This record gives sequence, structure tokens and C-alpha cells, in this order.
Amino acid sequence: MISNRRVGEPAVDDLGAEPGACAPAARAIPRIGLTLGGGAARGWAHIGVLRALEKSGIVPDAVTGTSIGAVVGGCYLAGHLDHLEDWARSVTRRKIFSLLDVSFGGSGLISGSKLVDLLQDTLKGVEIEHLDRTFICVATELATGHEVWLRSGPMAAAMRASFALPGIFEPVQLGGRWLVDGALVNPVPVSTCRALDARCIIAVNLHNSVSARGTTVVDPLRDAPGTAPVPTDDATKKSAKSLWRAQLVGRGDRPGIPGVMIESFNIIQDRISRSRLAGDPPDVLITPRVGSIGFLDFHRADEAIAIGYESTMRVMEDVHLQVETLAA
Repeated sequence: MISNRRVGEPAVDDLGAEPGACAPAARAIPRIGLTLGGGAARGWAHIGVLRALEKSGIVPDAVTGTSIGAVVGGCYLAGHLDHLEDWARSVTRRKIFSLLDVSFGGSGLISGSKLVDLLQDTLKGVEIEHLDRTFICVATELATGHEVWLRSGPMAAAMRASFALPGIFEPVQLGGRWLVDGALVNPVPVSTCRALDARCIIAVNLHNSVSARGTTVVDPLRDAPGTAPVPTDDATKKSAKSLWRAQLVGRGDRPGIPGVMIESFNIIQDRISRSRLAGDPPDVLITPRVGSIGFLDFHRADEAIAIGYESTMRVMEDVHLQVETLAA
């Protein structure tokens, strides 16, 4: 393993070429770096961001991404953004559920094999080191909490590791390490672009529009009405199938297991994003207002893409100014 750690940066493991393999050819220092953050279904907004940048003549020399940001960024650099956009716009609730292969014996509710097959079919054996521009996927090592940079090997496998939401998707083993979603440690990987010496960094944060995540609630029970009793299930009246369905999708105002896990993860990403962006801000921060789109609302791609496009066009004057100033 090769360490690419700079003084003052958090510990990072760089999963590059395997021992004995040819190292990727040296590349010129990128002028413009683009960082795409995590956010599950809200990540379709990244497609709109890229379309707006393309229309305005902004071409990033390096792309780093976490989770859905890694998926969109990787497909963009591999020349498959059109294909991804067409697929995203065609997604329905039924299609999403058909891809979620529930696993009862693994280490996640969903094995993810159907999604991997879809990515592999689209990317057709694309290797990260063979791209014409620099690309890094961010993942998290489960055993140590290390931030792991995936910048060589099969693109689909790296993407799969980067979006392996703990408890929902099974972890991925790469380079002898079990990896999970990179948003656990770096939801908007500006530092990764910084390490590549990009002179102008454009970052997309999908969590900024989630309101009231930082609010403190003091003594919530003082003026609250009586708390409703937690519903119980009578096993003699309900089938095992209906009980399992209630656990998965919830019932009434009571969230299901995946909903609890995803919303908890959403809170973690928001808090970490605030902290890391405050300490290491990009030159341009794009914040699509996608808070109304749920984490699993993948069927709302049209809306998310439009929001991403409009949000980027609103700050395009600043983008051009920063590019001209810092990347000249």
C-alpha cells in the first residue's frame, strides 16, 4: 500500500496498484478539481451540475467522489454520463425495488449484487488508472475507520465500495480490507482534491439544504401532549411476512429499520460535512436545494437533475471568476 498523506492531514490509506503491478503513469497537476459529495438519491443532482459545467465550458481535470458522487463522477469520466442520465430518468419505484436483493444471511440488508451487475454492464471493465483524467473514489475501512482512496482497479468495484452504506449494503473486500461508504469519514472529499494539488476546487454538497439538522431541542416533553404508546404486534394475528414488512418499511409514523439507519447516517454526514468544509473550504461551493428529496427517492431524478443544473448556473459567474483567478 502506498501512503499519500500530507503533513496535517488525517490518516488516509491509498489503495493503488497491487504489489508488482505497473503504477499509473504520472499526470500533470490538474488545474480544476471537482468534488462530488454523498447523498443517495439526492446525488442525481450531480448530473445537473455536470451538465451546467459542460454548458459553461468548465472541464475539470480531476474528479473525486464519495458514495453516489463517486458513481456519477466515475460514469462522467468514463464517458457514460448520457447512459446514466437516461437510466436515472427512467427509474420508477418498482424498478428500484427490483434491484434491491434482500440478504438474510449476509452483513447487510441488501447484497448489492444486482446493482454491481448493472454497473459492470455499463462500465464494461473500465479501470480507473486508464481514464484520461484523475479520478478517486473515497471509501472507509470498517476495521480501522481509515479513509481509503481508490484510484486504480475496476471502476465498478470501487464505486460499490464507496456507496456501501453500513447495515444496508454488504461491505466490499478490496486489497485485503473490508470497505464501507466513504461518507462515514469524508462526505464531501475536498481534501482529496487538495492532495492532488488542484488549483481551483469546485465542491458539491448535498446536505446543506437539510434544515434544522443543527438545532438543539431543550426539554421537549414539558409542553408536549401525552406520548402515544408504542404499538405492539400480536404474533397470533399477524403473519411473519407482514411483521417483516412492517420492520422494513415502517408503519404509520413509526419508521422501519432501513429508514432509521438511513436517516441516522444522513445526520452523521451533515455534521461531518459542516466540520470538514469549515476547516477546508473549496474555492467554489455548490449547494443544490434537494432537502425535499428523500434518500431513497431515486425515482425523482428529473427533479434532482433540474435542481443541480439551476443551482450551478446561479453561481457560474463566481465559478468563472475563481477559475480565471486560481487556475491561470
